[in-house]
Amino acid sequence: MTTLDLTARSDRGRVYWLLADCWNIVRRGLTHYQRQPVNIAWQLGFPILSVLLYGYVFGSAMKVPGGGDYKDFLMPGMFVMTMAFGFINTATLVVYDSTKGVIDRFRSMPMASSAVVAGRGVTDLIAACAELAIMMLTAFAMGWRPDGGLGFLGAFGLLLWLRFALIWIGVWLGLLVPNPEAAGGLFAVAFPLTMISSIMVAPQLMPDWLGWVAMWNPISSTAAATRELFGTPVGGDTWVEQHALLMAGVWPVILTLVFLPLAVRRFKKLSR
Repeated sequence: MTTLDLTARSDRGRVYWLLADCWNIVRRGLTHYQRQPVNIAWQLGFPILSVLLYGYVFGSAMKVPGGGDYKDFLMPGMFVMTMAFGFINTATLVVYDSTKGVIDRFRSMPMASSAVVAGRGVTDLIAACAELAIMMLTAFAMGWRPDGGLGFLGAFGLLLWLRFALIWIGVWLGLLVPNPEAAGGLFAVAFPLTMISSIMVAPQLMPDWLGWVAMWNPISSTAAATRELFGTPVGGDTWVEQHALLMAGVWPVILTLVFLPLAVRRFKKLSR
């Protein structure tokens, strides 16, 4: 960058350039999605397949505490699972940029380190909105009908709030793992973490010790809260189940406070 460019940057505030740098990263990410829409289709493949499999094949055999249609129980869980698995895609994209030298190029420029990380986060949130919209259309086609109004908007917001927190885990892991193949292996970690939750089965139907773990899984809190906001509450006897809305807001805050600084710090420590 020329001396004139550096002088121009110094004439404006740090916040301005932080936002400008962040927006440039977002534009780059959206351009990639525009030119390679198969990436979003691939991300949605497994959740949609799971909806069809559990909804139509296993649905008649699944039980819901207190009775009710299993599809109404399943759909909010599928939305949560889509948000949870999104961090694998985040990690894969970050490690791809890292191995191809893109991140090194960013670091060699007078850009705010937090802007690079934040830009990745904003891009993934925009993609998450598209994923949720497609998943909800699939659910509507299967006969799922949630309560509308503010509850629907609140549930949508909680789903994005969870995705926002998991983005920073994905960025941090993407800066740690050595190659995209290793990032793909994160599925082996994400799958059991999502299954030991209330996404597909109520914790009350699990063995006592496993049900306790599932209840305190942050993913379970978001799943229970979205079911409540969509008008299909399941309830529960434990404190964490009875305060699902509160915990669905608190867990992402904790995850963000832990992993966002780790992601920024890891970015700064990368070798030039």
